Amino acid sequence: MQRRNFLKTAFLGSAAFTALPLYHTHAKTFEHIANETSDLKITKIRYYSAPGYNKPLFNQARGIVEVETDGGIIGIGEGGTKDTIEQCAQMLIGRDPFRIEHLWQYVYRGMFYPPGREKLHALGAIEMALWDIKGKALGVPVYELLGGSTREYVECYATGFRASNASTEEERARDCIEAGLRAYRIGPTGGNGDERFDFYEHANKTIERCQRINEAVGGNGNWAIDLHTRFDTTEALKICKALENLEPYFIEDIVRSENPELYQTIRQMTHVPIAVGEQFGDRWDINELIENHLIDYTRVTLPNTGGISELKKIAALCETHYLGMIPHFTGPLSTAALVHVLGSSSPTRCMIELVGGEPEKPAYFNEDLLNFRNGKLYLNSNAGLGVQFDPEKADFIMEVAANTEFPHPILTSPDGSIHNW
Repeated sequence: MQRRNFLKTAFLGSAAFTALPLYHTHAKTFEHIANETSDLKITKIRYYSAPGYNKPLFNQARGIVEVETDGGIIGIGEGGTKDTIEQCAQMLIGRDPFRIEHLWQYVYRGMFYPPGREKLHALGAIEMALWDIKGKALGVPVYELLGGSTREYVECYATGFRASNASTEEERARDCIEAGLRAYRIGPTGGNGDERFDFYEHANKTIERCQRINEAVGGNGNWAIDLHTRFDTTEALKICKALENLEPYFIEDIVRSENPELYQTIRQMTHVPIAVGEQFGDRWDINELIENHLIDYTRVTLPNTGGISELKKIAALCETHYLGMIPHFTGPLSTAALVHVLGSSSPTRCMIELVGGEPEKPAYFNEDLLNFRNGKLYLNSNAGLGVQFDPEKADFIMEVAANTEFPHPILTSPDGSIHNW
């Protein structure tokens, strides 16, 4: 597609847009408003499993999604499972991939019941691929579509550090900081599922572990800890109070995530920097913690939030309330997408987690998917997400080429925006 033709199509489509009746069925709605911003249509959506990754975690799935268009442009996303990708994909065949926000609302709200976190993960994978399509079609990186770069690089923190040959954790932590990463992240002691977990014992041992790591890296917020929601409130607060003077970069997931209102109590009883969100999804999962200043960092990530647009909205919430963003890892392509989002957002403190302290480079993606130097991730200036996917090196699972035969009704307002049914 020529850029000039795209702009002409967008202008004419916008000028010709007329008011729609209040109620339309699924098919009639998109008959009126398809092809409004580009000449492209989604023709097929394929799903592959990631070779060698066998964790049965719905919210950390690494399946690869290809969204194919009739113009030959293919977008790549990461996440979701067969069933969740299939339901989302069956709503999008024949649609204009440039209408990313509209399609997101359509899939999010179109089956009447708000999606759970597992379906959000799939929606996020497909939405990621739509941004990739748009960037490739226009010949620009996704971060340019999101407003342009706001920082030269995105800092990283490491969970473990594979590049070290050290024999002790303290030495590995020191090697990590010397390699240019911003912080070394640890977990609490215990946690072997075959052994009984004693709260009292491991609260004390975890405090001792943090003291050793803090001394090894020279303090200065060069380390952080994830409590993994492992402790009850009493022991979790005991750990937090003991670590206040050590000033870690953050303490993550202090208590279980089902009842976020508990952080009103946690916030009053400790002054450590609090990070929450890796188990959460869209902005409605995290907004009260942000708006009530109950945390200092969000850990929400891609594709768990439901996609790039949703994470940008959360970034705006964080900036409004002076919070930092330190997303959890999910997979290598999602990490690449995070660089585009954080690299074009304005919260002062942004970091990306790297398990092992270095990016993963699976054979099915191009090796320069991530631009990693001196412990930092730099923006990828290639078109789209900067992704090249080799389907021959992944395991094909399914292809969707037609919409569902059982669409749920959709309500649209006179201006064409979506309402719940």
